[in-house]
Amino acid sequence: MYKELLSDFMNNPHLPFNCTSVELEKEAIKRLRTLVSLLPSQCRIFREPWDCSTVICLDFAQCPHLLNVIQEQEPLLINAIQELGLANSIIFRIGQKSIGWKAIPRLE
Repeated sequence: MYKELLSDFMNNPHLPFNCTSVELEKEAIKRLRTLVSLLPSQCRIFREPWDCSTVICLDFAQCPHLLNVIQEQEPLLINAIQELGLANSIIFRIGQKSIGWKAIPRLE
């Protein structure tokens, strides 16, 4: 049944975006930015696979002065990521340097 629902969704011509993996990824990041409007536009957001899980990476290379402000809003980030089902963890970065890591509890 799940496969049928997914197939119906993916083949829906009325979706506001294409159903390629790249387009779905862009849409997911766009929705995260909408839910967490305080994320600066200069903050690069992307997902990475880590072993058997997925992490959301927030890269503050273009706005390092805003990292602490956003880290203080961690509960808001976690709620949005849980709601969208995007990842198991958040990594805060400045370029290639990891600044912080937060595991996201699973919703039951």
